[in-house]
Amino acid sequence: MTEHATARRGRPDQVPPWRDRRWVATGVGWGVAATVVMTAVMFAGVTTGVAPMPKPIPIALVAHTLGKLPMPALLGLGLAAHFGYGGAGGLVFATLTRRANLVSGAAYGVVLWLLIDLVWLPYLGWGVFGTAITPAIGGATLLLHLIYGTTLGGLLGRFHPGRGRTTAGMKEATR
Repeated sequence: MTEHATARRGRPDQVPPWRDRRWVATGVGWGVAATVVMTAVMFAGVTTGVAPMPKPIPIALVAHTLGKLPMPALLGLGLAAHFGYGGAGGLVFATLTRRANLVSGAAYGVVLWLLIDLVWLPYLGWGVFGTAITPAIGGATLLLHLIYGTTLGGLLGRFHPGRGRTTAGMKEATR
């Protein structure tokens, strides 16, 4: 019997990842978890002065988009946007990948890095790869997105059907 015919009959281990609600929810959850790791590194770098960014990028994006707000509002909205974006990124990765692991996660992190450095940093006025401020921003944002991607790929790979654990096995593991 073909895989497509088996998937139509509803065997949970043969359902494509994008059609499995539990798998998609797992992608969102691990996306948020990977964002926690990335955000901790980002805030540690900014608060210690090691990071070349003048302020955390999510906060800079909220301030640039919404204008002057009190710091608690900027921080809350920046974190909400960042975790929402991270969860959505996990959803996209879980939906598109056939095999989640450190390598596919790192590759996905590079794609997200290109998105932020070619779209969002110029939107902030920081230039492509942050070069209007310092070329070091490009390297720092690459490191952060590699942290996100490898964390996401590693965590999601634990439950990905392509890694040998089925969605049925995932149900048992999450109980």
